[in-house]
Amino acid sequence: MKLSMVADHAKWPRENDIIFNLSERAQKASEEVGKENVINATIGALIDDDGNLITIKNVYDQFKSLPNREIAAYASIAGQDDYKEAVKKICFAGNDPKGNIRVVASPGGSGAIKLAMWNYTNEGDAILTSDWYWSPYGIIGEEAGRKVANFKLFNDKGEFNIESFKEKFKEIIYKQGNIFIIINSPGHNPTGYSVSDKEWDQILDFSKKIAKDKSKKIVLFIDVAYIDYVKDDVASRKFFKKFGNLPENILTIVAFSMSKGFTAYGMRMGAAIGISSNEDIAEEFYFSLMHSCRANWSNCNRAAMSTLTHIVDDSKKLKSYKEEKNKYKDMLVRRAESFVQGAKEVELEILPYRDGFFISIPCDNPKEVCEKLTEKNLYLVPLKMGLRFAVCAVSEEKCKKAPKIIKDVLEENKSLSMNLA
Repeated sequence: MKLSMVADHAKWPRENDIIFNLSERAQKASEEVGKENVINATIGALIDDDGNLITIKNVYDQFKSLPNREIAAYASIAGQDDYKEAVKKICFAGNDPKGNIRVVASPGGSGAIKLAMWNYTNEGDAILTSDWYWSPYGIIGEEAGRKVANFKLFNDKGEFNIESFKEKFKEIIYKQGNIFIIINSPGHNPTGYSVSDKEWDQILDFSKKIAKDKSKKIVLFIDVAYIDYVKDDVASRKFFKKFGNLPENILTIVAFSMSKGFTAYGMRMGAAIGISSNEDIAEEFYFSLMHSCRANWSNCNRAAMSTLTHIVDDSKKLKSYKEEKNKYKDMLVRRAESFVQGAKEVELEILPYRDGFFISIPCDNPKEVCEKLTEKNLYLVPLKMGLRFAVCAVSEEKCKKAPKIIKDVLEENKSLSMNLA
């Protein structure tokens, strides 16, 4: 038996992250055969047509203008007060829900997930999210001794499957007495689906019905990491108002991130925003999460906080930021439309796409298919139920031709499976 020094709860498979591994392989292929001959659809970041990471100039001009002392200084554990106010302004954009709102800074949206999950679930609890989901939800839960349960995201009409949601919701809350639900919208990773206002009403109406039993505790965790790349900036934020004046045993937590909207991926800056009709519960949220901050990372990136605050609080800088961001948003929309049209032309099945960085293709044996696609110099990410294509990282021209390559490989794989059977 091999000697192990690590604690029992810290024994994990010795695996590298599959996304970064595939991305490295794609970069190597680009060096060997030329980047014009490679489609790297693995990266969850905005990449220009030449394969370079896009950075919003306004953001980095502001960052580089900060005095050294503002970059170097410690930040408050829960985040600077002006940063917390700036987060509410940029996230809600005037659609603040009525109630008691508290903000706690976190290292990116991932930090907000960690804070919320740790403080609002018990060891062994099942966390509810859709069957198509961002895999780190499971990894973060696993680290804390939680597990993930899934409802079917889509019904037969390609809409939010409210019936499956209700079924799993009841199953969990009647067993545990509490439930923690993660909904990644708008611009869901990995499908690009956005929950409509009507669908939100169905989700909340059902939650309020269950909440009539005051012994039941419901936490709605809304991951809005991709909200800044939804087609309509105004309409995409109206749903926030729906979280106002909910029963006091329903707590809403919004995960805000600077990574996508501010192209600040490596700055690792975000926040958890708690919304409650009960002021004491809102205060409890604030101090519970602040305690976890101190226990995990102490405080966050002061320079990133200052960058956001200076931009949001200056009307000229905010206008400049939005103009530049919207240019890249328009680029993303064109790329997505190009992929969707290309898929339609070759009859490639894709999941309903509305907004965001990714489009998903359902298929059997996704790892095998993904590996076959690398032989065609097309790199994307295998999921449990299909493939994820990052339109954010691929030129419009390549987005148009990728569906045919995927369709051909799927047909080849299907024929091979039939012959083996």
